[in-house]
Amino acid sequence: MQNISLESLDWTILISYFLILLGIGIWASLKRKKGSSLFLAENSLGWHHIGFSMWGTNVGPSMLIASASAGFTTGIVSGNYAWYAFVFICLLAFVFAPRYLGAKVTTLPEFMGRRFGQSTRNILAWYTIVTILISWLALTLFAGGILIRQVFDIPMWQSALILLIISAFFTMAGGLKAVAYTNVFQMLLLIFVSATLTIVGLYKVGGVDGLVAAVPADYWNLFRPNNDVDFPWLPIILGYPIMGVWFWCTDQSMVQPVLAAKSLKQGQLGANFTGWLKILDVPLYILPGIICLALFPTLQNPDEAYMTMVTNLFPIGMVGLVLAVLTAALVSTIGSALNALSTVFTMDIYVKKYRPEASTKEIIRIGQIVTVVGALISVIITVAIDSIKGLNLFNVFQSVLGFIAPPMAAVFLFGVFWKRTTMRAANFALTAGTIFSIGVGILYLWVFPAEQYDAWPHFMLLSFDLFIAISLGMIIISLMDKKPQGNTLSYGSIAKPAISVLILWGLLILVMIGLYIFFNGY
Repeated sequence: MQNISLESLDWTILISYFLILLGIGIWASLKRKKGSSLFLAENSLGWHHIGFSMWGTNVGPSMLIASASAGFTTGIVSGNYAWYAFVFICLLAFVFAPRYLGAKVTTLPEFMGRRFGQSTRNILAWYTIVTILISWLALTLFAGGILIRQVFDIPMWQSALILLIISAFFTMAGGLKAVAYTNVFQMLLLIFVSATLTIVGLYKVGGVDGLVAAVPADYWNLFRPNNDVDFPWLPIILGYPIMGVWFWCTDQSMVQPVLAAKSLKQGQLGANFTGWLKILDVPLYILPGIICLALFPTLQNPDEAYMTMVTNLFPIGMVGLVLAVLTAALVSTIGSALNALSTVFTMDIYVKKYRPEASTKEIIRIGQIVTVVGALISVIITVAIDSIKGLNLFNVFQSVLGFIAPPMAAVFLFGVFWKRTTMRAANFALTAGTIFSIGVGILYLWVFPAEQYDAWPHFMLLSFDLFIAISLGMIIISLMDKKPQGNTLSYGSIAKPAISVLILWGLLILVMIGLYIFFNGY
């Protein structure tokens, strides 16, 4: 993508945004009670903070740019990654959240540790840390570094450091509360800018009718034939649930705002709000790419679709605002990931294993040190990723998720739904299952790449097959394991969902079913 030139007004808006963001972070850090928990915001988050924080963590410049690229090349079919998610956000709200909050855990490794034992907690803690460093921090920094590099024309490591310094400020100063409060501001701004781009683009192309006439008819179908190379319907139906359970129900970065809820009701309403916000992903991220195809059909690089729309449709000043929004999304994702990394290491490894008598002040200090160390490690990984030539970030990222997800999804689903599951079965899934799953992924992506070897199934169907294989292994080991195990996991008394929670979730389900019916019979 070519360099983006900014005018004086663009720079003024960009700098003003950073000053406002810093002010919100300082205000949130001052509101934090002295000596209180840095990690769960004193369990003070309401539904709107939870919803915006989860959605903000999920949103990043890579999603904006890659989704517009996907819209340009294939239409709304990639919207399944956003809209199909409501099923698993619902699973979080009604199955996992009541158990997480009822058990009063700070981290998900702690939850599994009470279910299966300390060895499982240790394995899961390190697994979570590595996942956060690679998938949340390094890949996000790489995507953001490309954007920052376009503006400042500086090396990747400097771009990554700029983003990390801003994000680490919020995490170290105010913890999750600072991240959550800034997320509300950032996501409102993100909605405004992306909605403006979509509206202006629709006006230029001649409205909805003009857009429909300008692009292929199958661009409006959420399900494509099973022989479609990129988005066949069967792998989406079977494979996405594996990624969905892992991402929305068991990933520390995504679930942490729910763990910090004021109450179960607020957590369930916050998850519901996230589901409503996910509907916006298609009009805000994918639709600009479709509009770009209608307005600029000769564009050679689909990855340039979003910024092509911005630079051609927006006046001076708005370009600076868009860059501010993209930076906001980066800060949101990186800040949440840094906080999750700090929480898992401090609570699941340092306190649990080495310093159970640690004071609150010591815990906060260790958490801040881990934030800095984790940030530096992620910069090194980011530079390593940048050295790989010809990397397709979006496709590789989705494939990697498909190979990371099966072991985690299996352990949490069996741990919650099948009491007979044993510690040995869980540890098998997290060790041997992980090696097997990632090993297959390495074969699929690099050794015998699917682009050259037609024998491979679609990577989402492969993810489903890996989940089935790991699940069968867990069932066999559990049934053969006669050794009793300790289980200190107690959910307490799980309250029935409030009427307002049931009504809002019922409305969301009806709306999502309606959207799928409409866009598959278009």
